Amino acid sequence: MLTNLKDYKVFLASKSPRRRELLQMLRIPFNVISIGGIDESFPDTVPLLEVPQYISSKKADAYQDRLLENEMIITADTMVICENEIMGKPKDGKEAIAMLLKLSGKKHQVATGVTISTLKHRTSFTTVTDVSFAEITKEEAEFYVDNYQPLDKAGAYGIQEWIGAVAVSGINGSYYNVMGLPVHRLYQELKLF
Repeated sequence: MLTNLKDYKVFLASKSPRRRELLQMLRIPFNVISIGGIDESFPDTVPLLEVPQYISSKKADAYQDRLLENEMIITADTMVICENEIMGKPKDGKEAIAMLLKLSGKKHQVATGVTISTLKHRTSFTTVTDVSFAEITKEEAEFYVDNYQPLDKAGAYGIQEWIGAVAVSGINGSYYNVMGLPVHRLYQELKLF
């Protein structure tokens, strides 16, 4: 459907297998690239819900000098925000369990910033989804951490996994955004190129 992109070679700059799966839903050909060592720090003055877009733009900057005339790059960053605290990827199982227990019985927000860049045009946006978590026990958190891979996920959980089925009691906004890529909004933005 995105015939306006037929002259572009599209790149997804992400190590996330979920983002790859989600972008494939749009049925556009793309390649995955990833360079390491991109600085993902941000100033304290950036409002919490704007941090993912700030970082996705920094990621795009790292690739900008490599872009050719007919190339497009998509970068993204997802964060979980609970009680005014950014919850990134946990460093170990202990931290993952602590994150899940912090989310237990509370509402939180998942914000994904996306940047689409070509040599002539760049656009960035943020999509926010509100997620309600039911109360979970320490044993349930430990089971999830022991049986899944929460260390590569913001907030230590994947909504598409067991924990999403048993703990996510409701969402307001994009389900796919919680997985890591707001596909609907991305599709709308790509139509404008």
